[in-house]
Amino acid sequence: MLSRVADTIYWMNRYIERAENYARFMDVNFNLSLEMPPDASEQWKPVVVATGDWDLFESLHKTAEKKKVIYFLGFDKNNPNSIYSCIVNARENARAIRPEITKEVWEQVNYLYYLVKSGVEKKRWQSKDPRNFFTEVKKGCQLLYGIFDATISRTDGWHFGKIGQLIERSDKTSRVLDVKYHILLPTQESVGSPLDLMQWAALLKSVSAYDMYRKKYGKLNSSNITQFLILDTDFPRSMLRCLLQAEQSLQAITGHAEGHTNSAERRLGMLKSQLEYADINDIFSNGLHEYLDNFQKKLNEVSVAIFETFFSIENIMNRN
Repeated sequence: MLSRVADTIYWMNRYIERAENYARFMDVNFNLSLEMPPDASEQWKPVVVATGDWDLFESLHKTAEKKKVIYFLGFDKNNPNSIYSCIVNARENARAIRPEITKEVWEQVNYLYYLVKSGVEKKRWQSKDPRNFFTEVKKGCQLLYGIFDATISRTDGWHFGKIGQLIERSDKTSRVLDVKYHILLPTQESVGSPLDLMQWAALLKSVSAYDMYRKKYGKLNSSNITQFLILDTDFPRSMLRCLLQAEQSLQAITGHAEGHTNSAERRLGMLKSQLEYADINDIFSNGLHEYLDNFQKKLNEVSVAIFETFFSIENIMNRN
């Protein structure tokens, strides 16, 4: 498959996954702000920090007020990672590879585009309750996932799309976990408090993990929650599960079920193995933030290796 087409499918899926994650983060955080006690902060800054967009936000706004955060992450055209920007970019990518995708996929991407465009025109961030908008975005993205899986042949294009989606998903799970541990829990005395448990529940809900976690572990516990989101091999949004599935798609593309033939396979395999043999007690002992920060750096290296291996014109020419 042409490197340009593979790169476009990869990024189309990353943008869709990013938009859905942002919609989920804000929906859950809005619910949390309604349940917080009167003397507690609404905790909107951590949502921006979780997305990695805090520096840009801080350059545009003095305070992390609810409406400013909702506008910035949902509708701001100047934020390249806002829901609006992600859907616009996903649509442009889909347009560029229109012959490679199905009519149903194109129509759903178009639906999402007009949904977020309408949200901007109607200034939905100014409404008292924007949750319906975020719910529609989530449903629209999830429907697109289903259509993509149900109508696209399992060729290299489908696998590149899945790798993009899974890398983005793993990154966002690590970021939201890192923010909870370091920003929402500033004092040791807060551990186990009602506010602490409320925040952990909100974190699980922000990655659609609450029901599956309760089914497996029952009571909310920070150690179990962290293990579930990092090391669980069955939950589809855990960091390890995402890497396991991404590796399967990468192997399907290269045709090598064992070993590695390029830097992308090597870096992804090393990072996956790091999680496979990790122990949650060792992670906490050495520092959860340090572990997650290191994971994010190595995940970025995987993304760069994928680009250099499959999408870079220079490397492709060298292989020919």
